[in-house]
Amino acid sequence: MLDISRIIFSFLLGGFICVIAQLLIDLTKLTPARILVLYVSLGVLLGGIGLYDPLFKFAGAGISVPLVGFGANLAKGVMEEIDKVGLIGIFTGPFSSASVGCTAAIVFGYLSAIIFKSKPKQS
Repeated sequence: MLDISRIIFSFLLGGFICVIAQLLIDLTKLTPARILVLYVSLGVLLGGIGLYDPLFKFAGAGISVPLVGFGANLAKGVMEEIDKVGLIGIFTGPFSSASVGCTAAIVFGYLSAIIFKSKPKQS
């Protein structure tokens, strides 16, 4: 059965994350690329100190779909690989944890480029 309050909270948290990003774009000189890095880094930090999982259990997709979830996935991969292979896991962990998502993005981006004709941006 659907828990409507969880769905609403997930929507509100995801929207809040997007509002913060939009405010950073509008009110600061931060570029979208820097905000992307900021959100991924925030996810790594939350995942590394153990706050991401409880937040995910509470908010679900509201926290996992934005870039914060990608960063937490990287941190989780690093911690798992360190447990398995030692310090070399610092370098191999992010690749093993994020490889499926990155591969899917590349494949679907390529397929979209083949199917749809791009047009130059008009000012």
